[in-house]
Amino acid sequence: MKRSSDIDMADLSYDAAMKKVHLVERNRNPNGAHILSLNRVSIHESSDIISLATQIQRADEAVKDVACGKLALILEQIKMLQSQAKRILEETEHNNSLHHAACNFQKVPGQIYHLYQNESGQNLFSMLSPEEWGSSCPHKFLGSYRLERDSTWTPIKNIDERDRQNEWGARLLASANSGDQNMLSLDYEKM
Repeated sequence: MKRSSDIDMADLSYDAAMKKVHLVERNRNPNGAHILSLNRVSIHESSDIISLATQIQRADEAVKDVACGKLALILEQIKMLQSQAKRILEETEHNNSLHHAACNFQKVPGQIYHLYQNESGQNLFSMLSPEEWGSSCPHKFLGSYRLERDSTWTPIKNIDERDRQNEWGARLLASANSGDQNMLSLDYEKM
């Protein structure tokens, strides 16, 4: 399919092509030599001008296509970053809500705590798991979480994944500190 902005040599007039093409300015005294007639030096075939205009138009379209491709890539990156920002905000809200749950003991990073909801609707942490409570648990169980050193909470089902991420990060740092040039070649999937 032909774009409406494409210049077709057969459809382009000499006058229209001259508006598109910018020829080198005329110099009456190149290298000190005087030219008697500039018109005789600058005579061009109309097909040459049309060919130049066509080449310029194709270059304009190619540059535009490359720019659009790069902008589309940036748009995808923006969408990914927006998604990550949304996830971070949701995680922050969730971590804050867990820190504000009622608790009668000092929480220690690395330990697992169990979140319950009592009859009045108050969320509270306990050191006892549902299994330890058995059938005598007076509260609704909401989930178990490990408190991390960075004050975030990891759901018990995600602890193994979090540990692998931490191990990968520690290996990457050790590799960087040792001067290893291939530090980013550490394969997270093989951990």
